[in-house]
Amino acid sequence: MRLLSGFQAVQIGPGAAAAVCGRILADVGAQVTCIGANSGTPLLAFLNHAKPAAQDPQAALASAQLIVREGAHPDLTAGPYSRQALRRINPAAALVTLSPYGETGPRTAEPASDLTLFYASGLARLLTGQVDDLAEAPLRAVGEQSAFIGGLAAACAGMHAALGHQPGALIDVSLHEALATMAMTELTRAGLSAKSWERKRVADGNGATVTILPASDGYTAISPREEKQWSSWLTAMGSPDWGADARFVPKANRVKNWDALHALMSQWSRQHDKQWIADTAQAAHVPSFPLREVSEHLDTPQMRHRRYYRALHLNGKTVQAPGAPFGLHISAAAGAKPRAGAGALPLSGIRVLDFSWVIAGPTATRYLAAMGAEVIKVEAPGKGDPGRGSALHTVLGQAKKAIVLDLKKPEAVELARALAAQCDLLIENFATGVMDRLGLGADALKALNPGLIYISASGMGRSGPGAHAVAYGTLLQCYAGFAGLNRHPGKAPRVGFAWLDPMCALMLAFIAAAALWQRQREGGVARVDFSMIEAMLWTMAEPLLAAQCDAPPQPMGNASAHDAPHGAWRCAGEDDWLSLAVCNQAQWRALCGIVPGLSTMAVFDLDQRRGAARAIDAALAAWAAPQAAANAARSLVDAGIPAAALARSADLVSSAHLAARNFWEQHGTGVLPGLPWRASFGRVSGPAPALGEHTDAVLRNVLGLSPARIAALRASGVIG
Repeated sequence: MRLLSGFQAVQIGPGAAAAVCGRILADVGAQVTCIGANSGTPLLAFLNHAKPAAQDPQAALASAQLIVREGAHPDLTAGPYSRQALRRINPAAALVTLSPYGETGPRTAEPASDLTLFYASGLARLLTGQVDDLAEAPLRAVGEQSAFIGGLAAACAGMHAALGHQPGALIDVSLHEALATMAMTELTRAGLSAKSWERKRVADGNGATVTILPASDGYTAISPREEKQWSSWLTAMGSPDWGADARFVPKANRVKNWDALHALMSQWSRQHDKQWIADTAQAAHVPSFPLREVSEHLDTPQMRHRRYYRALHLNGKTVQAPGAPFGLHISAAAGAKPRAGAGALPLSGIRVLDFSWVIAGPTATRYLAAMGAEVIKVEAPGKGDPGRGSALHTVLGQAKKAIVLDLKKPEAVELARALAAQCDLLIENFATGVMDRLGLGADALKALNPGLIYISASGMGRSGPGAHAVAYGTLLQCYAGFAGLNRHPGKAPRVGFAWLDPMCALMLAFIAAAALWQRQREGGVARVDFSMIEAMLWTMAEPLLAAQCDAPPQPMGNASAHDAPHGAWRCAGEDDWLSLAVCNQAQWRALCGIVPGLSTMAVFDLDQRRGAARAIDAALAAWAAPQAAANAARSLVDAGIPAAALARSADLVSSAHLAARNFWEQHGTGVLPGLPWRASFGRVSGPAPALGEHTDAVLRNVLGLSPARIAALRASGVIG
């Protein structure tokens, strides 16, 4: 049984973002038919593999439940596959449109590329973390990630729309907004305080939380972020004398004296190989992974155990391509009585028991709450979810119900089991084995509620020799090869911001909607064993395939294997940058007409431009240096050249384009960021709850407990 067996989708256009959306749908069983797809590169060949071209486009569109259309203005409003034309063919299907800046707003007609979208969204400022020298250009991520993030947002929103009760729902996905929402912490801070994160390194640059150490054969990432973990890490390093130095105790002092501390740790780490350091740290329960080349993941015991890869034929060669990261098992819902959703929003009537914490899980359940689900967030007594320690909870907690259960007490576990019996879906991201030991594992709860969709998220997956590794998203970015490739040639790798967690959140919210569709339409109940490392590798398909087809991928900075010139140049401000990408001869001629130093090169073809790279770079640097980045970008965009100034988070808060698209929502004296899509059916919004704010109401309304019983549970410390 496939999760989306019987689900029909049509993918329109040659773009990679629509192909990503179609790929994730096909990976869980949907029948995806293509109109105008392109398989001319290894990445596109992977994304469009086993998705047949429509022999009769009109018939395919007429029978589709979801139509995904990628294009740019004016294509979205004209032609045979415009929104209006598609609506005439199939007025009932959910329609998702993908474009660089969305269907509406002042920037909707602007040309864009992966690089310029990273700059316009502000992600280029954040990707690799803080730098010591602002002369180092901000970076885009390896592997056409704007297409992956936009495509996943489209799949997530489109799957929810297909669940809904409003035929003909419209979803507008802007790649610019989808990228911007990856940095939810920074957007929230800017929206509430008008302050932007600075790229120049201050103190440790968050190194005391997670850092990279040099090894004898590469690098290893470690994250001894808690005092207990730091103590264990010192023991793992052989209890060095400097470990008792007052400069490094407590954590605040480690932050203050980070440069000295990192140098001391590096002296030790250079004596050992990267895998030994990681294994030694993990044995001490300190999260750590070696920085691997992406090709090192092609044959590992963990991936073999989970049968992750699939065979793909490229250019006469059989290669290993990423598989789906969901670890799906589907069973018949014997005895189940699932509630069908009812209401204006896709998940109206659906109840979710949320045991997730930090970023990935809470972001996913934020999407579920926004789509109408009743999300009951379970937290421990004391401080609750670590997200409450920052403004992040203000966004991720929106429209959820918060309860406090002390799961160390048997009575609290029984309450959790009783709640699970009344829910449609459970999501958790505890360490492997925790839920089972509590009696809250999938098998234990299936007996109580045969219709319960159970989603587990973990670093390596719940099975295999790596299942018990202690992992954080930032460490897995290093382990996968992402951090190693996202750097300028010759620069040491940096951890960067938490990219993997928000990306996984889109996948988790997607698979939740797909599982609900299966249960409602076909009666199957999904058990999802989600692996974050597999999700990371899925989105790194381009370098993974390149490692098998060509030379091993190397850090390229902002350069492109396909286009030139392609990069960023510093402008007049302290950290102001202009990005541009020339993708064809017409754009090159237009650029030569704007930049005086290029006027004699207008006849150059791509090979000639590559050969003259130094001269072109010098001419662009001289032209950009005295200008404001926004002005330089505007002159290029008006000439049809993809370009963008480097955005700060505060620039997004004041953006007329995002204001026109109602991206921001008023919150007190500030604003909060919205979802990575605009939907015709809207979204649920509401304040983030205080810790345990809804404990009494949930126990009373869902479980029918009396006020006296609730008071007794509180008095005994079972609830908070």
